[in-house]
Amino acid sequence: MWKNGRLFAFLVAASLGGLASEASAQSTALLLFGGTSHKTFLGCLNCGQYESSSVCNAYGEFGSPYQADSIWNPYGTYGSKYNNESPWNTYGTSAPAIVDKDGNFYGYLSANRYLAKRTTIKGLVALTEAAEEFDDLEKLSDAFCRRR
Repeated sequence: MWKNGRLFAFLVAASLGGLASEASAQSTALLLFGGTSHKTFLGCLNCGQYESSSVCNAYGEFGSPYQADSIWNPYGTYGSKYNNESPWNTYGTSAPAIVDKDGNFYGYLSANRYLAKRTTIKGLVALTEAAEEFDDLEKLSDAFCRRR
């Protein structure tokens, strides 16, 4: 899809600069919930890539691009850029909510720059903006999770 893979990798790395370290530095797990009333658990945004609940566990329920509810599945509800409940929909109005285990709200993970209460966590804003620009969830998840 991309004519210059190195340029893509550089731009994603620049856009996400420090995201993994920023996310890991969070002392509290950032949990993602989507669906009606935000009751569907979509994974942990800043947990280690080998943790079962991590969106970075490529073999887990939440990090695999083959799982129906994974944010990395471009054909699933939460991975499709066309679904209103996906973080990658630039016009979406029902993006997943980011909370911690105590229920503190950190905003919505959304590529919609105009969505009220969109997260202000810099690394996650960069993630959604990179998704909008590059339109390749596989490469984006690799960059976000620092797999390559």
